[in-house]
This record gives sequence, structure tokens and C-alpha cells, in this order.
Amino acid sequence: MISVFGRWYRRKFSDPDAAMLLVLILLTTTVLLLWGELIMPVLVAAVIAYLLDWPVTRLVNVGISRTLSCAVVLMGFITITILTLIGLVPIVSKQSVNLIQETPLIWQKAQEWILTLPDKYPDYVQVYQIHQMMEGLNEKLVEVGETLISASFSNIANVAALLVYVILVPLMVFFMLKDKLFFLESISRILPKERRLITQVGHEMNSQIANYIRGKVIEIIIVGVVSCVTFVLMDLRYAILLGVLVGLSVLIPYIGAAVVTIPVAVVAMFQWGISPEFWYLMIAYGIIQALDGNLLVPLLFSEAVSLHPLYIIIAVLVFGGLWGFWGVFFAIPLATLVKAVVTAWSSNPLPEPAPDETA
Repeated sequence: MISVFGRWYRRKFSDPDAAMLLVLILLTTTVLLLWGELIMPVLVAAVIAYLLDWPVTRLVNVGISRTLSCAVVLMGFITITILTLIGLVPIVSKQSVNLIQETPLIWQKAQEWILTLPDKYPDYVQVYQIHQMMEGLNEKLVEVGETLISASFSNIANVAALLVYVILVPLMVFFMLKDKLFFLESISRILPKERRLITQVGHEMNSQIANYIRGKVIEIIIVGVVSCVTFVLMDLRYAILLGVLVGLSVLIPYIGAAVVTIPVAVVAMFQWGISPEFWYLMIAYGIIQALDGNLLVPLLFSEAVSLHPLYIIIAVLVFGGLWGFWGVFFAIPLATLVKAVVTAWSSNPLPEPAPDETA
């Protein structure tokens, strides 16, 4: 067994380029695990810089100086973000408060419906089973409520951290965009000379991450806007709140769509009951999800969708557990990075030694 592992190790890592790639991955992972929270503003700034690099490059190609292009694009991005928050946050906040206030009434009606099940299906559902299930659900709801209250108080203490993001992140984004070539050259000087595989993986991931960030933002906007308009036209209560949730759910492939279906269905059922309006809404919601998964995602992420769904779900669970929101956001490109590294190692074996001509 040891000899088998030894041969595998020599075949894959005797190449100095492969060894340097492994060392770089281990160092990067260690830094993110140990100091990920401290450098999170830098990572957020890098994400935004990736998002804004495309319009900056287009303005530079037109003939505008890079400094002015960076300033114009960044100011436009900040303006659009502020206007969106001013227009969206008050509505979402109000609808969230109203939904929370009506949650006990929704739960009461749900309990009344559940208690009718033993009469409708006496051979399958017993009264004591219903009471046991409801007691367990009530305990879980109390725990969830306590968790939300404690989380709300802890978020108050994060105002200082929010100020760091508001002030420092835009500055870092500006300098990352303005001095992009300088930073790339500095990173190139730090890297070892044995970097053939590092360069191969880096080139592959550089364009892919930039395209992924832009594509994911476009997907969130399209799905969120279409969902909001559909819910408003169908006169669903809390339409804007639920539309925003549907838009944000695309951050988590497969899992997000399944989870956000629950509040949409619960609100629709509470509003209309099991009626034609309820089914019309669910059909419209299903069409939105189908168009997103089968049309929009393939158009925006032609390379990412080549990953097997099981790999994507595992990536969401692993990277989301490690780095929270940003781990979920980058689950697909990180999974693709792992695939690119494995492919680089597999396709670049150490060349066989030349035969001895003197023999």
C-alpha cells in the first residue's frame, strides 16, 4: 500500500510545477481559514473590482484615462446601489415586519388544517401523532425565535464593521481597478519560477470568476425583477419581499430554489387557500424557476453548468460552511477551481526519463 502511494506521489508531485501548485493551494487555504474574517473586506473589494473591471476596460479602450474611468464607473456603481437600497429596503422592511406579525395567525390556521387530517384520513393519521408533531414544531419555532432575537442584538454590535465596508471597501475597489497591472506584476514577482501549472490554472480561473460574478449579478436582477412583477400582477401579498427572496435564492443552486418555495407557497395558501389562484401562482413560479434553470443559467454560465449537480451541492455545503455567504456565492467557481487543479495535475504528468543511449 505504501509503495502504491509512493508511486502515485512521485508521478503527480515530483514535477516542481505540480509541487508549487500544491504548496500555493495549501498556503491560500490556511490563510483563508485562519484570517478569513479579517481579510473579508479585501475579498469583498476584489469581488466588486472583478464586477466593475469590464466597464472600466471598455472606457479605457474608448480613449478615457484609466483613473477617470475607474472614478466614473465606481461612482455610477455606488449611485445605483444607493438608489436601489433607498427604493427597495423600506418596502422590504415593511413587508417583513407585516409578515412577522401575521406569522402567528398563519401558524394558527395551519394548525387548524392539520387537526382536520385525522377526520379526513383516519386510517393513516392519528390524533396523538398530530399532537406530538405539533408539540415538536412549537418547540422548534420557539428556538428559532430565540435565535433570531439574539442574532438581531448581535447585529447591532456590527455597525462598526459595516462602516468599515462602507468607507474602506470603495477605496480598495478604486485602487484595485486603477492599479490593476501593478498588483498583477507584484503577484507575479512573488510567485516561484516553477509556476507553469499555477499560470495555467490562474488563466483559466481569472476569466471564469469575472464572468461568474457578472453572470450571477445579472441572474439575481432578472429573476428578482421577474418574480416581483409576477407576484404584483397576481396580487400576492408581500410580493416585493418574496420576489427579492426568489432573486437572492439563485445564490444557492438547487437548494435556494427549494427553500424559497416554502414561504411563497405558505403565503399564497394563507391568502387564497387551495384554490385556482393558488395553483396559478405556483404554476407561474414554476415557470420562472424552469426558465432560470434551463435557459438563463446555461446562457450565463455555459462552463459552470458542466459540473455535475451533486458536485455543486457538495461545494455549496462545504464552502458555505467554511465561509458563510461568500462561500455560497463562490461555490461554483471554487468547485470549478478544484476541477481545474485536478485536470492540470492529471493532464501534466511528469515526463518519462529518456532511455540511456550508452546502454
